[in-house]
Amino acid sequence: MKARRVRSALALAGAAVLFVAGGARAILRSPWNGPFFSSPSPEAGAMALPISSSSFANGGYIPKRFTCDGADVSPELSWTNPPPGAQSFALIADDPDAPVGTWTHWVLFDLPPTTRSLPEGVSKLMDKLPDGGRQGLNDFGKIGYGGPCPPPGKAHRYFFKLYALDRKLGLKPGSTRARLEQAMQSHVLNEADWMGKYRR
Repeated sequence: MKARRVRSALALAGAAVLFVAGGARAILRSPWNGPFFSSPSPEAGAMALPISSSSFANGGYIPKRFTCDGADVSPELSWTNPPPGAQSFALIADDPDAPVGTWTHWVLFDLPPTTRSLPEGVSKLMDKLPDGGRQGLNDFGKIGYGGPCPPPGKAHRYFFKLYALDRKLGLKPGSTRARLEQAMQSHVLNEADWMGKYRR
């Protein structure tokens, strides 16, 4: 009887280890706002990808200038410390609090690996930027940045999500977020986000 209890305990412990290990793999390979992470190198896994903005504080309110109630220009964004092997950057800005579901405000991809910032007011007239980066289609049906424009009521959150990729994607300018996320699968080395809020 005692031997059976010991074997049962060992079996349960083994199952728990397998569950935890499986869960760790699921977290590593699970979708993170769309794309899948590639298996990071030890060096890449140990490094953060800091992102910041001089336009508004992380978690703070976005000034009207960067919304549909103002000039509707894109905010400044900067980052440092890209992971080893990064070949390009992509950026998605979205509002997960929109009444119709997550609303995409900006899609950028194939930013060169040497890029460390986006200036305020990236042109909406160019689907291909001077440095070779490309802009996709937002959920307003337009190229480039479309600022916060929520219905009256509670504040919405706006996430600016930067992805370091192990390849240049080569998508056509004007590609959709869905197409970008599909192309990013298994190529994300690291990511970071900066969040602001806005209400009307």
